[in-house]
Parts: sequence; structure tokens; C-alpha cells
Amino acid sequence: MTNIPETGRTPRVRIRLVVIQVLVFSLLLTLGGRLWYLQVRNGDEYADEANGNHVQRVVDPAVRGSILDARGVPLADNETRLVVSASRTELMKMDDDGDAVLARLAGVLGMTPKEVGNKVRLCNDETPQPCWNGSPYQPIPITDEATPRQALQIRERAEKFPGITAEPTAVRRYAAPGGARTSQVLGYLSPVTDEEIKAAENTSSPFLRSDQVGRSGLERTYDKYLRGKAGVTSYEVDKLGRVMGKTQADPGTPGSNVVTSIDARVQRVVEYQLDKAMKEARKKFDDNTGENYKADAGAVVVMESKTGRIVSMASQPDYDPNAWVGGISGKDYAKLTGKGSNYPLLNRATQGQAAPGSIFKVVSASAAVNAGNDFNGSYPCPSSYSIGGQVFKNYESKGYGSISLGQALEVSCDTVFYKLAHDQWRKDGGNKPKDPKDWFYKTAHQFGLGKKTGIDLPNEVTGRVPDRQWKKDYWKANKDVWCKQGKKNGDYVERIAYENCLEGMKMRAGDAVNYSIGQGDTLVTPIQMATIYAAISNGGTLYDPTVGKAIISPDGKKVEMIEPESHGKLPIDKKTRDDIDGALAKVATQGTAAWRFGGWPQKKIPMHAKTGTAEVYGKQTTSWFATYTDDYTIVMTISQGGTGSGASGPAVRNIYNAIYGLDEEGNQDLKKALLPEPQSELPEIQQDGSIYAPEVKPYEPQEEPPAEQELAAALGGPAPWRRD
Repeated sequence: MTNIPETGRTPRVRIRLVVIQVLVFSLLLTLGGRLWYLQVRNGDEYADEANGNHVQRVVDPAVRGSILDARGVPLADNETRLVVSASRTELMKMDDDGDAVLARLAGVLGMTPKEVGNKVRLCNDETPQPCWNGSPYQPIPITDEATPRQALQIRERAEKFPGITAEPTAVRRYAAPGGARTSQVLGYLSPVTDEEIKAAENTSSPFLRSDQVGRSGLERTYDKYLRGKAGVTSYEVDKLGRVMGKTQADPGTPGSNVVTSIDARVQRVVEYQLDKAMKEARKKFDDNTGENYKADAGAVVVMESKTGRIVSMASQPDYDPNAWVGGISGKDYAKLTGKGSNYPLLNRATQGQAAPGSIFKVVSASAAVNAGNDFNGSYPCPSSYSIGGQVFKNYESKGYGSISLGQALEVSCDTVFYKLAHDQWRKDGGNKPKDPKDWFYKTAHQFGLGKKTGIDLPNEVTGRVPDRQWKKDYWKANKDVWCKQGKKNGDYVERIAYENCLEGMKMRAGDAVNYSIGQGDTLVTPIQMATIYAAISNGGTLYDPTVGKAIISPDGKKVEMIEPESHGKLPIDKKTRDDIDGALAKVATQGTAAWRFGGWPQKKIPMHAKTGTAEVYGKQTTSWFATYTDDYTIVMTISQGGTGSGASGPAVRNIYNAIYGLDEEGNQDLKKALLPEPQSELPEIQQDGSIYAPEVKPYEPQEEPPAEQELAAALGGPAPWRRD
């Protein structure tokens, strides 16, 4: 056997290794060249193709929850309408920015091209209404009142209307059951803005670009509950828009329902009576100004005395919230916000401020007692009170001799309160105060004045208690204007400006006496005074007023009650409360409000009242009427409407008649009573979301009460058309 030397195999192995190395290197070179070709030479082309494949999110808006009255009657819910919308993004891709498409669309919808164009333009500081203040990337509604024929025209000729959709959509509806609008309480919706989306993106309730959000009223306060969660489905699509697959699907959930303490039946009565009272006031002649009363605005609050829950809240002028649905027109926007509109969007019950007049005297009487005066003591009630040559008159210059504080409330004697306030001012040091106690101002703050009540409606105002600190701040802010305008021997306005320039920072004697009867610089809101009178009724608890009563899930399984909360107690003891309560009962039976409560069943349903008329320079008097029973508190005011009992009295009496089922003689028929006691049970919502909603018929008032002269004769005297 021949042996082959090892050295003979070495060249073959080396050759094979070289060949393998050449092959590997060639493959690497080929792969590298291909990568260079794909990524460098043709990189942009393939990147464009890859970018054509993307994820498209389709948003299915959640059905907004309903706002219900205490019995389940819808105040705000949804209805299906045919909505025509435009994609501004698609329109902007066209050579003419979509003008031709919008012009064709206008022809189908019976609108002008300008009207349609205004709908899709974006709002900014210089763009007038109408315009779109939502996201430019979401469909912009052109109309929510399209007919089936119009929708079919658009959908059957889709090539003529690129970027335009016509779909059935759930749209907000403000039902106005029985004619009760409840306008300012409900509020309205408008599209979410980019700023709002960014601000809420890291919160528990972020916005989608398709969302509508509450702008005022309950729609704003309870927006996160009502809005629900939109469904979002993500699709992967190619550059041609073809769906390549579903990547994710998040189902939506409808919004929850907000049950309120509003009773739609009482609300319709309150709105009717307020409107009627204002119209009646405009028929009466004002001797002071030589013209009829203007009665330009008014408000009514009906509150449960023991809980602070709002049974009804009305404000005039009002408006139709449906005007905002689907985008408001320029004409409607001007009606709601223009100079001649008298601002119907303003809720006068929570945002209207005025001097309270004599309904403020319950505060002054409490302050006098806190300062050490005896409620049942004897106090002079002359026809006028003089301070340094200035005469402050009792109304109609009538004196009543020596009377108690209770009687001063009953007949609304101004001069009793003038002297009490003037005496306290002197005790505090007059124009040179030394550690002033300021009982009259301190007590007002303790009653909750000068700050918000905490009602669950947005943009409540605080009113004003013109105490020493306010006087100083106000003087600093206005002294330059006063000093420039003031003249020692000028007209009334110039003399006032002159005095304010010199000593506007001081608490003067005149300021103190005017304040004691709810005049001067004092400002209150109807909701503040309703809270105070309800506290007197319930024994002293100041409740945060609430409109919302419960949050109920769409299927009715989850209920979150909104319980009454208190922000304090009246700063008076039980005896003083009882004394004031008794005096207010006499106001209704034999005092300044008695002529409005003739025949009232006082023993069965004790009535308490206080009338007030506030005088404001340059305007006609403001009418106030504050009342309560064991169950309800009603406060009504009419700006430039006349006297308290004269302008507001009949309406308040008629509201009570409807609530308790009373006729003009005080006979009660519980079958006709709308709400003889507060509603306690919640409405039942079924698992399918259905709600039993009782019918609310339009208000048909009872036979008109007798004329003032006939009523006065029935009471045995002339009609006391008086301020308080």
C-alpha cells in the first residue's frame, strides 16, 4: 500500500477556501449593491410608496346623554337628522379650494354659495360669525336639516361632490316640553377647539376632534358625563385608500343621563308668569320718569327650602338653544349677542346683579341684633331721618311711631334701619374709625353675600358687599376719573364725582344708611337671595344650590346621586331666626305683601314674604319679591319693572297656586297641584336606555285674578301700589 504524503492535499484545500471566500465576497458585494440601489438610488421612490400605507382612524361619535327633569321628561336629548358635512382638508386639495363643489352643493341645499362658504371658513379674531370654531380636520356640518331627496342627490353623484357627506346623525335636541325652554339652565353645544384638545389630552376625559362640548349651563357643567366615549376603529390603508386590514377597534359608550331637580311643569308656569309680569309692567306708567316701565329683564328662582335643589329657574329675555344645533347662523348670532339683543345668553338668576332694596332688610335686622339691639325693642319710625342736612325719607314720608324690628320688616320702615346703621357707624368711629366692628357688613358676608353660592352652573357672579376694603379699592381704581370729572357746584353727577374724589375711600354716614336698606353700592343676585330666604325657612342652613340631582348610566344600572351640600349657617341664633320668620309671616298676612295673598290658606300652608324696590340713578326701580313656605322658596325680580308687590307679586302668587293646586280663594285641589311636595324618587331608566317620560302639556293659566281695584276692595282698602 502506497502512502500519500500530507503535503499533497494542502494545495487543493487552499484552492477550495479561496473559491469559497470569493463566492462569499461576491454575495456580500451583490447584497450591498442591492441595498445601495434600494436605499440610496431609489430610496425616495420606495419611501413614498411606503408612506402611502398608513393607519386611518374612523371615529363613531358617542350618543350624548340626555338631560332630564325630576320625573324623567327630556329637557335635552337627541334626534336623528340628515346631516350634510364638508371635509375642509379635501376641499383644500382642489385647485379652486373647493369653491365649485360648494357652489353645486348650495344649489342642492337651496342655499347661496356665500352661506355655504361661511359655514366652512375657520373662526379667528377677525372672522365674524358664522364660522367654524372646531378642528379643521373633522367634517364641518353645513346643515342638519337636509331632506332625503337632497341627501340622495349628493350620494348618488358622489363624483360631483368630493369631500361632501350626507349621513343620518344623532343631533342634539332641546325639547322644550310644554313650551318650557329652560334656556340658560341647559346651555348649548359647539365644536371642540384645538386648544381644548391639547389642554385635555392628559386628563381622564380627553377630547376627540369630532366632539361637541358644552359651552354654558348644564351642558358645560356635566359635559364629561354627558359626552360619553366615542368609538374608534383603526384601519391600515394603502396610498390608494384601499383597506388592507383592521388594526384596532375600541367600542364607544353612550353618555350618561343627568337627572335634574327641575320640574318641567313648574318651569313652564314660571316662564309664562315671568313673561306675563314683564308685559303687564310695561303697561304701567312710572310717575318718576314720565314714561311706562321698561321691564327689560327679569328672573325667577324656585328652590326646595330644605335641600337647595332648584325646581325652576327662568331668565328673561331668553332664547331657543336649538339655534346652536348644527352651527349658528350669522343672523341668529347677532340676535343673541348684538347690542340690541339685551343679551339673552345671560342667566339673570345667577349672573344678573342689582341692588336688593328692602328684601335685604332681613340681613340688616340680623346685623342689628348681632350688634346688641333687641329684636322686640322699641325703635322710632319717623317719616324721615336727617344726617348733616341731608334728609333720608321713609317711603311716602309715612311714619309709624315706635315699633319693633319685626314690625319694621312688616311695614318696611326705612327710618328704623337708617338710625340703627347710623348709630353703629358712629360707634365704629365715624369718618375716623377705631377698630370698627362693622356688624352690618360682617353679617352680610356671613349670610353668603359678596361670594358665589356654589350653584352647579358656570360663570356665577359674586355680587358685592361695599365694605371698607371695597371702598378703598374702588377709590384707588376710579379716583383719577372722579377728580377730573368732579365739580363742587356742578350737576348731580359732577358733585358726586367731586365728593368721591375727596373722600371716596371713606365709609361715610350716607353710605351706611343707604346700605342698611339694600341701596347704594350693594349688589346681589336672585340665587343669593333665594339661598338666604331658604335658609331662614329651613332653620338656618345655607345650601349650595343644585340643579343636577343624579348621574345615571345609559343602561340605568349605575346611579350617582348629587347630594345637597352646605356652605354654612346663618349667623343668628334660633330665637332671632324665629323672630324674623314670624315677622315675614305677618308681611304676607297684614304687611306690604298682604294684598297679593288675599285668601291664602295661611294655617294650612304658612306663607312668608318680603317685598322690595331698589332705586338706581338713571334707571327705573327694580322690583323684588322674596317668599317661602315650608317646602319652597321663590324669589323674583324685574329690572326697571316698578314696585316689588306691584310688578312681581301677581306672578309669584300664581306660581304658588299652580304648585299647590290653589284657586284664587285659596281652595286646594290636589289633582290640579303640580308639585304639592318636592319630588323624591328618581325616574327609571331601562337597560335598553328607554325612559318613561310623562307628558307635559302647554300651560293654560287659570282665570285671571281680579283687577287691583277689586282685590283692594276685597281687602278693605286702596291698592297699596307701593315700593315695598
